[in-house]
Amino acid sequence: MTELVEDAAVADTATRWWRDAVIYQVYVRSFADGNGDGVGDLLGVRSRLRYLAELGVDAIWLTPFFTSPMADFGYDVADYRDVDPIFGSLADAKALLDDAHRHGLKVIVDVVPNHTSDRHAWFQEALAAGPGSPERERYIFREGRGPRGELPPNDWESIFGGPAWTRLPDGQWYLHLFAPEQPDLNWEHPEVHAEFADILRFWLDLGVDGFRVDVAHGMVKADGLPDVGHSDQVRLIGTDIVPFFDQDGVHEIHRAWRRILDSYEGERIGVAEAWAPSPERLANYVRPDELHQAFNFHFLTTPWDAAAFREVIAVSLETVTLVGAPSTWVLSNHDVKRHVTRYGGGEIGLRRARAATLLMLALPGSAYLYQGEELGLPEVLDLPEEYLQDPQRLRDPDSGRDGCRVPMPWTATDEPPFGFAPPGIYESWLPVPPDWRGLSVEAQLRDTASTLSLYRSALRIRREHPALGDGAISWLDSPVGTLAFTRGGFACLMNMTAEWVEVERPRGAAGPLLASADPVNSGERVLLAPDSTTWWTLENV
Repeated sequence: MTELVEDAAVADTATRWWRDAVIYQVYVRSFADGNGDGVGDLLGVRSRLRYLAELGVDAIWLTPFFTSPMADFGYDVADYRDVDPIFGSLADAKALLDDAHRHGLKVIVDVVPNHTSDRHAWFQEALAAGPGSPERERYIFREGRGPRGELPPNDWESIFGGPAWTRLPDGQWYLHLFAPEQPDLNWEHPEVHAEFADILRFWLDLGVDGFRVDVAHGMVKADGLPDVGHSDQVRLIGTDIVPFFDQDGVHEIHRAWRRILDSYEGERIGVAEAWAPSPERLANYVRPDELHQAFNFHFLTTPWDAAAFREVIAVSLETVTLVGAPSTWVLSNHDVKRHVTRYGGGEIGLRRARAATLLMLALPGSAYLYQGEELGLPEVLDLPEEYLQDPQRLRDPDSGRDGCRVPMPWTATDEPPFGFAPPGIYESWLPVPPDWRGLSVEAQLRDTASTLSLYRSALRIRREHPALGDGAISWLDSPVGTLAFTRGGFACLMNMTAEWVEVERPRGAAGPLLASADPVNSGERVLLAPDSTTWWTLENV
């Protein structure tokens, strides 16, 4: 009977596309400009769907394209059921969904439930209605402290820097954990729950395959809104308990959303952008009755060190196994410096980034790619001051995210923006570096040794090899500074040192299947290149 139950469980998970999907993040503003105004849009995304299908990904995640004044580039939503004219129309969104599905691609869209734009109808109504009104109960308004209420209600700080409270002329303060233009919603109000349930159904009815939940850890605040007790609170996020994030009450919201997702055909999914102080608390977001995936930021922030990588991989797999969920792996996104730069920049950074990619794609679970990482794009660190717009720069200039959002280079034309916009358009919302011509899609498709060619080969093998995707790994003994594991008829060897390292050839290994830098075979031993990963097929396993 036990064997029958296990077989049924395996068959059940095999139908769940999200357990080992490779999902490609499209930062819509910077992916492709379809109408020539210098800003990426839905028409531009549609024009590049064939590229994404041929790259070999399973799904795309679109950053917010809803109506917004763009104080935080779309994460300040004024209307959750419409498309901002910058990006197109609702008809464009429907056409994109239909085209993506014809290309065999699932589509995940962002939902932003922690806060709205200050231009949202609800907040405008709250401002007009005044203190004590029902309209203000949808948000978090409080009286100030001090003799005349001149001090904020508590010591909470904005993620973007400064206090998390803004005072209105009528004397009340409102909470915004991000920019002042992003007032936090009050999730103790039943109308907020009902509104977002309706928003989810609106997009599910239109055909989306799931949602990436922005700040999935943030909707519920600790009772009484207690002080944190010290400053520089942003450094606590993801490492310590804070009263405004990762409160237990968020999980009831996610359970309600899971019931909505499960009521639709086709395995519609929820993905948590959740910062939690431990892997165990992060795993709570992907319990069987909650969301399907949670971003593994512990993996993303791991330093270039073999022991550290092995530890975070092992802990990640152990904790999600406790709740029956797949792990997710991600190296870059629109909120962090690109990993080519984080890993050292230049040739060293690119070499390490290529190696990290093969490691990530060999691990069990689902992988997320950020647009342009398949081209080996670095962070742009020298954008002219007049172009820098990210509100996070208010915290400190080095934390600005503009440099990872520079538009994609598509063609090897003579000058920027290299096919990001239609022919004859030379301006883009962020300037594309002139030396990105050689990193363009067109240039790399001609080069079988390019980073793009490596990604295409890796994604093809991952899809075709029976040992890859969902499942387990078995670690092998290997020298200090290296990682080695097998997955059925597959082996992965990684050298994270700056030297050539000799390791034992995996038992049953034929020639290398794929390598970020070619190893040297010598009988029963293999020399691994510095900062490299090699894949092997194992015979008779």
